[in-house]
Amino acid sequence: MSETAIRRRKGPGLTNFMSRWSEQPKANLTSDVAGKHTIPSGHDEGGRQGALKRFSARFPSFRKGKRDKVKDVEPTEPLGPVVADNASRQHRYASGQYFFEYLVVVSLKKTKDGSSYEPQITYQFPKRDGMAKFQKEEEEKTLKALTLFCFPEGINWAPLTEYHSETFSFVLTEVDGSRRNGYCRRLLPGGKGARPPEAYCIISTLACFGLFSKIFDEVEKRRQISMAMIYPFMQKLREAPFPAPGNTVEIKSFIPESGTEIISLTRPLDSWLEHVNFATLFDCLTDAEVLLVFASAILERRIVFIADELGTLSQVIHAVAALLYPFTWQHTLISIVPEILIDVVMAPTPYLLGVQKRLLDQVTDQSDLLLVDLSEDKKETFIVSIGDESSILPPKLQTEILEELSNRQKVLTVEEMNRVVSEAFLHFFVKTVGHYSSYVRCSRAGGQGVFEKRSFYKAIDSKTTRHFVKKFIQTQMFDLFIQEVEQQQAGPQQGIFHRKILEYQEKKRKDKAKNH
Repeated sequence: MSETAIRRRKGPGLTNFMSRWSEQPKANLTSDVAGKHTIPSGHDEGGRQGALKRFSARFPSFRKGKRDKVKDVEPTEPLGPVVADNASRQHRYASGQYFFEYLVVVSLKKTKDGSSYEPQITYQFPKRDGMAKFQKEEEEKTLKALTLFCFPEGINWAPLTEYHSETFSFVLTEVDGSRRNGYCRRLLPGGKGARPPEAYCIISTLACFGLFSKIFDEVEKRRQISMAMIYPFMQKLREAPFPAPGNTVEIKSFIPESGTEIISLTRPLDSWLEHVNFATLFDCLTDAEVLLVFASAILERRIVFIADELGTLSQVIHAVAALLYPFTWQHTLISIVPEILIDVVMAPTPYLLGVQKRLLDQVTDQSDLLLVDLSEDKKETFIVSIGDESSILPPKLQTEILEELSNRQKVLTVEEMNRVVSEAFLHFFVKTVGHYSSYVRCSRAGGQGVFEKRSFYKAIDSKTTRHFVKKFIQTQMFDLFIQEVEQQQAGPQQGIFHRKILEYQEKKRKDKAKNH
């Protein structure tokens, strides 16, 4: 079925798109897996259809195509101390005020026959008591999935004497559409002799990678002393209010021989970018290569990223998804594909996938996709490509994006760089589709708006821009965006995108006045 023929059920307002760049559609217990597209019903167990059936059988809700429920994560003021009543605690967490839902430690344990290792949860904080049977069953499924994404390599492990710790993230989207972020750090536990690594995984509704990386630094420091030292720190953190953008919360924690420490956790002022670090993306790819990836993503194509490091894969994929703001990737997104799920690369529908380089041979036989090598020792960046990527975006606008991206060399902080990069691509959307609101006509007084697609793209003067927009408006991400606008037609448009549109229109008016 054509992507353009699929109309999606309407959801929350346009203003929520600021916080939804990493919000992924339905896929029970999988890492960032979407179900936005229609799955063909063929019975071919070989090739793409069979692969998708096997994948869907493992994660049934992948087939549903039901929109996720979007949480409004506008900045909230910190609340007071946590109350003892369990119902109040649950309400406070559901309101997005807890830093995290729980922490688990995933250890590699020998299988019964002793031939290999398998990941098992050996520690969980807090313990979840008093749950109904169906809640307990859902939690058990979630915890089982966590082991899969904490050690996506499978069973090929051996005891180590040295291991460089690494941090990465993934997203779990439940059947009801609620989204939880998984933050994982793998490290070598303290001890003597060879031993397998273990993983610490924090599950939270909050998307703030930098903040949780700092929390893992504290967890790792305490783990080197004793597992028991982790509990009091996480308890203090769980009781602390999540700070508003630009604000800081302080956690007091006691460490033997060091005394009481005060740990400051600060949220970036630009909260809609706090889950993103564009530095890794531009460390792995040149500006021109990033444009080619962006062009493929904007037309909702199949894209696979290859790297050795899990952190590289997760950061790059989340960064690419963030470049699409104010639009949201509506298809499959798995930042790190576990080896057991590698068949998902055969799916015929759009996706953003991260695959470890040791599995490259299982990906290179695919066609009609963009296969991007992020590793340092790569011979070529694009191992597989369709070939038209450089001609997707209008040439003039490509040049303007590259000029804006060059400004990041002048900034000093990650936050400043994130802002420069995001605005370069945001300005692209302002110039190509920023006139959309003028072509949403209200069908009746106070009624829902109707988007006049043909008039919209015909209003574009540039032939190359018009050619691009005619393709872009057929994507699901644009279709869903316009549905939100049609639904909200009775009220004012808000958000960063709308502000940038107004700024651009005002600049055009002033330039026109000067010329006259």
